[in-house]
Amino acid sequence: MRIGPYLINPPIALAPMAGVTDKPFRLLCKRLGAGLAVSEMTTADPRLWTTRKSMQRMDHAGEPDPVSVQIAGYDPAMLAQAARYNADRGAQIIDINMGCPAKKVCNVYSGSALLQDEPLVSRILVAVVAAVDIPVTLKIRTGWNPDNRNGVRIARIAQDSGIAALAVHGRTRADLYNGDAEYDTIAAIKQAVSIPVLANGDVDSAHKARHVLDYTRCDGLLIGRAAQGRPWIFGEIAHFLATGQTLAPPGAAEVCAILCGHLEHLYAFYGEIQGVRIARKHLGWYARDRAENAAFRAVVNRAETASEQLRLTRDYFAALDADMALAA
Repeated sequence: MRIGPYLINPPIALAPMAGVTDKPFRLLCKRLGAGLAVSEMTTADPRLWTTRKSMQRMDHAGEPDPVSVQIAGYDPAMLAQAARYNADRGAQIIDINMGCPAKKVCNVYSGSALLQDEPLVSRILVAVVAAVDIPVTLKIRTGWNPDNRNGVRIARIAQDSGIAALAVHGRTRADLYNGDAEYDTIAAIKQAVSIPVLANGDVDSAHKARHVLDYTRCDGLLIGRAAQGRPWIFGEIAHFLATGQTLAPPGAAEVCAILCGHLEHLYAFYGEIQGVRIARKHLGWYARDRAENAAFRAVVNRAETASEQLRLTRDYFAALDADMALAA
């Protein structure tokens, strides 16, 4: 799959997720098989660009190409300015957020709230595409609510505005993350436009990935929550799509090595105090499918230093590896 001059191979991307797809996680997912990793949502409000949080979100030094930065807002001129600002600081793809369902985002008429106003969508897309000489992509949902599923019309507006690729989450804003994603609208969108379309929503395994691609005929996939605590899912999906063979899941020792490397990058990127705090949610995700999850989280969340957090993590996975060896 191509987005402008960039070959996305494999055509499997890490979805932008606030508080999750920071630089350490993007680098990890790319190393483990993601063809593209989109940044956390960054604000279009220039008054906030110099805050510590914004500066961290705009740090792309050392990231492999292409660097994709998501921007969010409601004002066409402000979004155009944000696109230029990020392009000047290393962004190679600008992604516009019209998919976030969070109340605090929609209440300021950003994210998926914009799907209610198709003329405004058009003005925003035209303004941002004209502002930069790099590809602009768009992330949407299938509509505002089940009675207003206007994803096909939005997709046509996007194509007419010069959007280079489109990602579609198979729920409306009203659905939030409830129920199952529906792929009929995504399939209709793919049929209605000629630009690349990525399907998003509930793709949590290699077999599900194959099903969604076959059903929708999309060009690629966007993986979000399924990558939390399981960043190797990109490699699993890529291998299955290429060979039809299912990779064995990583063992406890391999998971421990991946996780500890992730933790060390968090400490280096954020500093020890903030890094330890941010690491806690990732530790919960890595252990969530294991029987000892609750006990592990109760212990590891008490760690106040990087060395203690790493030691407890290594001890947990070493014990897990020993138990698995005995069971075998």
